[in-house]
Amino acid sequence: MTNIITEINSLYPISTETEQALKACLVLCHFPKKHLLIKENTFCKFAYFIERGMTRSFWLVNGEELTTSFSCEGGIVFSMDELYYNKLSEEFVETLEEVVAYKISLSNLNRLFQTNIELANWGRIIHQNEYRRLHRSHKERLSLPAKERYEEFKRQFPQVCQRANLGYIASYLGITLPTLSRLRAKKTVVA
Repeated sequence: MTNIITEINSLYPISTETEQALKACLVLCHFPKKHLLIKENTFCKFAYFIERGMTRSFWLVNGEELTTSFSCEGGIVFSMDELYYNKLSEEFVETLEEVVAYKISLSNLNRLFQTNIELANWGRIIHQNEYRRLHRSHKERLSLPAKERYEEFKRQFPQVCQRANLGYIASYLGITLPTLSRLRAKKTVVA
C-alpha cells in the first residue's frame, strides 16, 4: 500500500489511526490488462485504490469510446454516479496494464467520509483537484489548438504519455489519432 498511502499523505496527511481504519476496509485485488473494473449501467459497489498499474475511464457514445481520464499509482477510481447519487454508472473504467489495487465498498468509503475528518478532507481535496482538472480540460478543448492541448497534456501527465495507447490519449484530447501522430512526428523531427 506504499503508493496509495504516499499519495494520500501528499494531498492531506493522515494519522496512523486513520491509516489503520482505512486499511481495515480494504481488500487486495489483482486485475489483468483490459479488465473492466466499472461498467456502464451497472452498480459496481466498490472503489479501487491503485497500488500498481494504470486505468482509463471512458464513455461509450454512439459506439465510440471517449476517454475521460486516466489513473495511475496512488489514484482512486469509482463511479461518481453510484457513490454520490446512488445511480447506475454512466462510464467504464478499464485497466490498461496489469493492476494491483485495493477495493473498498462504497458503503465503507461513505462511512469513513462521514466519521473520519482526515479522510473527509482528503476526499474533498481529491474532488477539488478533479474538478480543476475537468475545468482546465474543458477550457483547453474549447480554446487551445491541438498542438498546445497535447503539450499541456504531456506536462500534466508525463506517465500517461509514456504508458497509454496513443488512441486513448487522442480521444482524451478530442483529436484524431492521425493528428496526434503528426504532432508527435513534428516534435521528433525538431528534437
